Order: sequence, then structure tokens, then C-alpha cells
Amino acid sequence: MPSRFTPAQLSDLDRADFIAAIGGVFEHSPWVMARAWEMRPFSSRADLDAALVKVIREAGRDELLALIEAHPELAGKAAIRGDLTADSAREQAGAGLNACSPEEFELIQRLNRAYRARFGWPFIVAVKGMTRHDIIAAIERRLPQTSTEEFVEALAQILRIAGFRLDELLTDA
Repeated sequence: MPSRFTPAQLSDLDRADFIAAIGGVFEHSPWVMARAWEMRPFSSRADLDAALVKVIREAGRDELLALIEAHPELAGKAAIRGDLTADSAREQAGAGLNACSPEEFELIQRLNRAYRARFGWPFIVAVKGMTRHDIIAAIERRLPQTSTEEFVEALAQILRIAGFRLDELLTDA
């Protein structure tokens, strides 16, 4: 199986191969891609993106909450244990979260706890292009939001993360 796919090549895959090829785009949630597969064919990236958005919009609240909770906390326990997916580990390292000073690490841990206490799920942000200072500022900026606003924002960030991950798996040629 190739490492990069065109939307047409993805459309030609059977369900199991489709999920194997790009099911990890949504952290520990292959059900998203399983449902998107039903909407084939994808003649373009825009078609695939539209299918993914439709899957998220049509999912029930419990499924969406499970999708949010499938994401690890930034610089959290999974990172400390080395239990992140390869994508999450690469993304967090790219944002410098693996190089936090002890003070920055403690601040992120404290903000993660405050966020989870307020909303009941982990803070999620698409870290590509961000620094650890940007991430700290984002948590602080989002903490005052309402639960509804933050639920919507978490899902928007998950879609951004999925988009970045798909950028690495898709080709136009």
C-alpha cells in the first residue's frame, strides 16, 4: 500500500484498507473514517473534508465526547509515560512541549487540571505552528469560555488536527 494517496485512490480502497491507511487521522477514533468511507467516491480533497465534517456534524454528543476524550493532554501523563501515538508525539515535540522548563511544565499541568475540572475533557488545540508559549496562552484564553463554546472549539481543533494529518497522507498526483 502506498504511503501517500490521492482522494481517488482512497475511494478505491475497501473499508478495512481505507481505515488502515488513514484511520489514525482522528486520535483513537477509526469510526470517523469508517463512516466517511460510506460517502465515497472522493474526487477531491474538498470532497473528503466535506465527508469528515458531515460525520462529525451527524455524530451524537456521546460519540463526540468520546472523540474529544480520545485526545491526550498536552505534555500530560501519556507524554510522560511515552504512550502517545506517533502523530501526537511528533506534534507535541514540534511545538516544543518536550523541551519545557520545569516551571513551564508545571504551569501546563496546572492549566490542564483547571481546564479538565471546568469542562470535563482534555484541552485540545492543533499545535502545528505553535510554540509552548502560544499553547499556554491558548489555554488561558479559552478557560473562561462556556462549556458549549469550548465543546464546539474542541471539535474544530480536532478537525484542524485531522486536516494537518491528512496533509501528510494525501497527494494531488
